[in-house]
Amino acid sequence: CFEKCFVIEARFIDTNKAVLQGLDKTTARVSTFELNINERGTFGTLIIKVRACRKRPPTEPPESAAYVEVLDKKIGEEPTDLFAGWMFASSPTLNSLEHPVYDVWVLKCSGSKT
Repeated sequence: CFEKCFVIEARFIDTNKAVLQGLDKTTARVSTFELNINERGTFGTLIIKVRACRKRPPTEPPESAAYVEVLDKKIGEEPTDLFAGWMFASSPTLNSLEHPVYDVWVLKCSGSKT
C-alpha cells in the first residue's frame, strides 16, 4: 500500500511567544498578555508558564496551540497545580482552565521560529 496510502500530518511551526487572554469573573475585566516560552507571568493569583507554542503555516487553515502550566498562589499558601496541557485557540473550551474566579485561554502564537 506504499504507492496508494499516505499520511496527512498537520504541520506546525514552533514560535517563541504566546498571546493569552484572561477574564477576571469578579470584575468582568479582560486582559491580554504575551509570554515568552518558559517565562512566568501572573494573572490575579495565577502563575502561568507557556512551555511551547505552535501555529500552522500560512498555507494551511489557521490554528495555534500552546502547552500551558498554571498554578494558583493564594496569599499565605503554597502554590497548587491547576492546569497543565494543550490549549487550542480555535477551541478554547476543548481543554480549558477551570477556576471559580479566572478564565485563561490562548489567542495565538507569535514571534519567530525557535
